[in-house]
Order: sequence, then C-alpha cells, then structure tokens
Amino acid sequence: MEMEEKLQFAVLIDAENVSAKYVQVIFDELEKYGFASCRRIYGNWSKENGWKEKTLLEYSVTPIQQFSYTFGKNSTDMAMVIDAMDLLYQNKVDGFCLVTSDSDFTRLAMRLREEKKYVLGMGESKTPVSLTRACNKFVHLDLIGEANKETEAQESAASSACSGSNSVTSIDNVGNAILTMLNESGGGELDLGLVGQRLSDKFPDFDVRNYGYSKLSVFLTEEVPILKVHRENNHYRVGKSEEISREKIEHEVLSIIRKNGGVVDNLSMINEELKNRYSGFDLKDYGYSRISGFLRSVSGLSVDGNVVRLKKK
Repeated sequence: MEMEEKLQFAVLIDAENVSAKYVQVIFDELEKYGFASCRRIYGNWSKENGWKEKTLLEYSVTPIQQFSYTFGKNSTDMAMVIDAMDLLYQNKVDGFCLVTSDSDFTRLAMRLREEKKYVLGMGESKTPVSLTRACNKFVHLDLIGEANKETEAQESAASSACSGSNSVTSIDNVGNAILTMLNESGGGELDLGLVGQRLSDKFPDFDVRNYGYSKLSVFLTEEVPILKVHRENNHYRVGKSEEISREKIEHEVLSIIRKNGGVVDNLSMINEELKNRYSGFDLKDYGYSRISGFLRSVSGLSVDGNVVRLKKK
C-alpha cells in the first residue's frame, strides 16, 4: 500500500537468516514505502551463506563482516543492533527495514518504534508473531515471492498461506475486524481503501498476497462471505451481507457444544461466543429475541432451562 510520503530507510539484512533468493522481492517491496539511503548486510563472509559478491554489487549492499567469536553466540545479531542504534541516534533516516526471521530482533523493533521510527520487517512466514507484531508493517517474503511468480495459482497459494504459517493473520480475524469497523461506524458502509489501511494498521503482517490474491476486493468477496463489496462511482465500498447464514450459525453452535463435551449449562455463554466470532451477529436477524428459542429450533439439540446438550442418536 502506498504511503503518503516516501521515507528514507536504513536496510539491515541478516544474511544468516534470510536467503539471497529474496533480494529482488526485498527491494521491490521497499519501493512502496520509500528508498534505501543505507544498505547493509551482516554475516560471516568466510563461510558460504548464499549471498554472492555480484548480488551485493547489483543492489549496492555493503557487506559487514562478523566472525563467530564465541561458539553458540550470534555476533551478527549484535552487530545489527549496534548499527541500528547508531543510525537511530544519528537521526539520518526516517525508518528501518529489518530483514530477518529471527525473533531476537523483536526488542530492537519495539525500541525503534518508541523513537517514532517506521519499522518495516521482512522475513519468511516462519517468523514468530512477536516480531511481526512489533513492526509497523511486516512482509512475508516467501508468500509474496510465490504470489508474484504464480498469480495463476491463487487457490493453491491461499491454502498454503493459511495452513503453512501461524504468523499470518487468520481470515476469521480479518473478517471480524472489518465487522467491528462497520459496527463502530454505525452499521453503514466504508470505503475499501480505508478498510485496507485500517487492517494494515491493526495487523502488521496483513497483505492479500499472503492468501493468494492480488486485490483486496476479490479477497473479501471470495473469503469473507459475511461481507459484501460493491463498486460505487469510481470507488469500492464494503458493508455487511444481509445476514450471516443460519446454516453457518448452527454449525458454530454445534461446534461450541461439542468442544464442551456435548453439554453447556450456560446459554448466555453460547450467545457471547457467537458475538465474539461474528461481530455482526444479532438474534433478531433470525427472528428470535432469546438464545433459548433459537437453540430449540436447531435440529439435534435439546434445551432444558439453562442447559443445552446434543441429542443422542
């Protein structure tokens, strides 16, 4: 997503943690946010790490040699942190691009943000959530790289992105976040661009390419059926679908009861759980004012006072 003004970045690459095959993706993605006034890569160049001299020269990246002085200690991490802090206090850049999948850099990202510097993280989808959330924005290089190469394989990429990494924001969380935005705005529609910006602010790792899509409008239409996306003049707008399907709600109710051993002795808990999962959930949409009445209408359930259980087959 384009930022309003281009920033000067210091790009710091952990050569021992990120493959050279991502070099073009790294700098292509960076161009969306600003330009690199400082480019450094850290590693032990006396050992093979995949980053060739030709690649470093092509992208004007300065190699910083770090020997392994002590067994089991990562001197590369320390060198990157020291240089980052030096650059911070010299105040020559607006932001930092930390290229690593190592959670050890989480505290560094947090410290840079404390000084109001924009932190753009880049790494593979194995990157721990602690680091992705510590950045203003985090780019999953392997998912973006695959999306750029194989745009025709959207469904396969989406499946891989959702199941292959626990650091990518789940589609359910994305949908619920948008429902919350709509509820806070009074239940009307919102501009798609605004929704995209607020998702990026809330989830630093959010990027539709992580799910195998190139457009937010298509992603929401295909993956979040509780929302409707339509074009109005030259803009796209997002709103709630007429209602969450009854079939889906019944499926969720049965799932909740099964997870509780087949019986729940507090009906309000089910109602609250449904509201937590679907911010737009309202019993009145289905013609009921009480959760007990709704549950009695669900095949396979029996309700006795405040207790609901699965019927025995």
